[in-house]
Amino acid sequence: MSMSDLFNKLLILRTPGIGPVKYNALIKRFGSVALAAESLNADVVLHDTVCREMEMAEKLGVVYLSDDDVRYPENLRMVKNHPPVITVRGNLDVLKKPLVSIVGTRHATIAGMGFVANLAEGIVNTGAAIVSGMAIGTDTASHRGALRAVGDSQTIAVLAGGVDYIWPLENESLYCEILQRGAVISEMPVGFVPVATNFVQRNRWVAALCNKLILGEADLKSGSMTTARFAIDYERELWAIPSHPADLRAVGPNSLIRSGQAKLCLGLSDFSEIENNDNFKEKNSLNDDGENNLLDMLGTNPVSESVLADVVKKSIMEIKRDLVVLELQGLVQKVDGGYIRLL
Repeated sequence: MSMSDLFNKLLILRTPGIGPVKYNALIKRFGSVALAAESLNADVVLHDTVCREMEMAEKLGVVYLSDDDVRYPENLRMVKNHPPVITVRGNLDVLKKPLVSIVGTRHATIAGMGFVANLAEGIVNTGAAIVSGMAIGTDTASHRGALRAVGDSQTIAVLAGGVDYIWPLENESLYCEILQRGAVISEMPVGFVPVATNFVQRNRWVAALCNKLILGEADLKSGSMTTARFAIDYERELWAIPSHPADLRAVGPNSLIRSGQAKLCLGLSDFSEIENNDNFKEKNSLNDDGENNLLDMLGTNPVSESVLADVVKKSIMEIKRDLVVLELQGLVQKVDGGYIRLL
């Protein structure tokens, strides 16, 4: 895409009242981007605004991807009325990977965030990448879990504002980590400060980008449930993590499971294609023999190292070694009273 083409596309899209639908209608009517842009008779102010945006993007290393660019995410391109142009900051290679979205409430429990973080790490270890919205709570846990995996291109944060606008501010360090080892993307102009409606649109693209969407804790009227409904509309594979029915944060995922709209997600082993992935098999080959026996002894109730040593007939030192391996693989977690199984 030439600079003049990009300028004309942005000139159309930055014109008030023009979104993807009107943009496409203008291109169809006039036959080219240049003629469509010329038809708008944009004033000097709008010309200057687009020029300043492009200059700022260049300084920040922001890349514009048009939907006719081979690097534009294919899943997003397939969605009706997708953004004609998106901005990307970070590692563009992450867009080439199979994508799994994980979303949920901002007010997630510690257990819920721990589960999705370990799940995200496990998924990334198979060669996929995690998509989420960089909100606090479940989104943050998903990104953090993905970033625990070795290597780059682990996660994508879809932002409601410009790719340079960090929100919430508590996630500034997370944003910087994602830039280094993943990417942030947006359909909004560089420097744009989001309003409420932009977050709903952000949720659309979180659902559109992925092959699978996993819903964590979420109340019935949450934005995460809206994202899940978008995933259903886009015919994405939808999974939901169940939770205690007395907790309002369980109503969303539990209702989708009960209605049959979402599959029950109990851990990484639910995804058969992931289990059959060579990377997954290699990373879990250490679970043979002692570790497998140890894993079989664990469940949702904490078990101490001494009890495990007695049951498995190993020394405390051997048990500690095996538990470290399982913890690094995201299969167990240390809690008060001992260890529990996560997957």
